[in-house]
This record gives sequence, structure tokens and C-alpha cells, in this order.
Amino acid sequence: MELDERKMMDFSALSPTPLLPACFVGGLVIGYGYFSALRATTDLILRDGKPLIALALTIGRMSLLASALFIAVLIGGAALLAAFAGVLCAKALMLYRLRREIS
Repeated sequence: MELDERKMMDFSALSPTPLLPACFVGGLVIGYGYFSALRATTDLILRDGKPLIALALTIGRMSLLASALFIAVLIGGAALLAAFAGVLCAKALMLYRLRREIS
């Protein structure tokens, strides 16, 4: 029996009903982690003066976001849009929380 990895990774056979909300929630989680790491990076650079740790954190958060969006691309265009919408909602939530902390 021959195994073909392209057939094994074919997400088009799955129903989009559970995939799109899952991609949105995944985008929320990835986005929250991304923007939390961004805030930690700025704190490291501005307050602590540790640019090497900040650089490692930057590379880590960018690679995590790129990997998550690549997985969404493999699922399809609608899944990519749902994941990106989740990232944008996470950004809005982080900005809302930051504004509440400042005021």
C-alpha cells in the first residue's frame, strides 16, 4: 500500500463548519501570545536593556505566527481569513486592556 502525504494532509474533505471557528480561536490564541510577546520585547529593550533576549523573543514570536498562518493556508483561504481575523481581534483586545491599564 502506497502512502501519499498530500492525500493524508488533504483538509478539503473535512467540513468547514468546525474548521473555521477552530481557526478563529487558534488565531485568537496565537495573536494573544504574539502581542504579549511584543509587549515583553519592548519592556526588555526599554527597561531592562537586554537586546539579545528581546531578539530571541522576536524571532520566536514571528516564527510561531508564520507557522500558524501557514497551517491555516494548508486548510484553505477561508481558514486563513478566520485565523487572521482572530489575530486582529486579539490585537484589539490587547489594546483595549492596555488603555484600561493606562487610565
